[in-house]
Amino acid sequence: MIARTLLVAAVLLAWPLQALDEAVQARVQAARRPWLEQPMHSFTNGGRPVIIGGALVALVAGTAGRLFLAEAVVALAPVNLVVEVTKYVTNRQRPNGDHDRRNSSFPSSHAANAFAVAVVLLRRWKRAAVPALALAALVAFSRMYLNKHWLVDVTVGSALGAALAWWAVEFLRRWRDARAARAASPGHSPG
Repeated sequence: MIARTLLVAAVLLAWPLQALDEAVQARVQAARRPWLEQPMHSFTNGGRPVIIGGALVALVAGTAGRLFLAEAVVALAPVNLVVEVTKYVTNRQRPNGDHDRRNSSFPSSHAANAFAVAVVLLRRWKRAAVPALALAALVAFSRMYLNKHWLVDVTVGSALGAALAWWAVEFLRRWRDARAARAASPGHSPG
């Protein structure tokens, strides 16, 4: 699955979409307004305090909060592994001209992480789906608005984050269910 995703990503970056990326970048940059600068920086940088605060709340929120925290950690591990390896392999220059192989443009880790956490939230609390996905979309858009990522970067980052988080949470839940079934089976001795 990961190899196929990387291949698709490489094909997407095979530069037929560069013209689309540049057209979207030009439109977004032309639409920048002084009053939007601070909110967009807040969306981009807000993830860290929100994650830390969310982790603290989850720890004291009882079983559901602790399960959410465990699922988020399990989901973010493969997301960040795949994103960081892909960044290093693709070595794509950012739209603002920055070029660092260890932090290249493709895919957007901000978008991947935002959508990963949104997926974990919506799988645990369905009512959180709309605000969680809206916030993730704002994080992704802020990366284009601030000229740090191309459209393809945030699109693929968002899809990778959502898909890998869905897979990781499903894997964790099945593992927990199997473990609980073994513990409940007759003749099972704890320890």
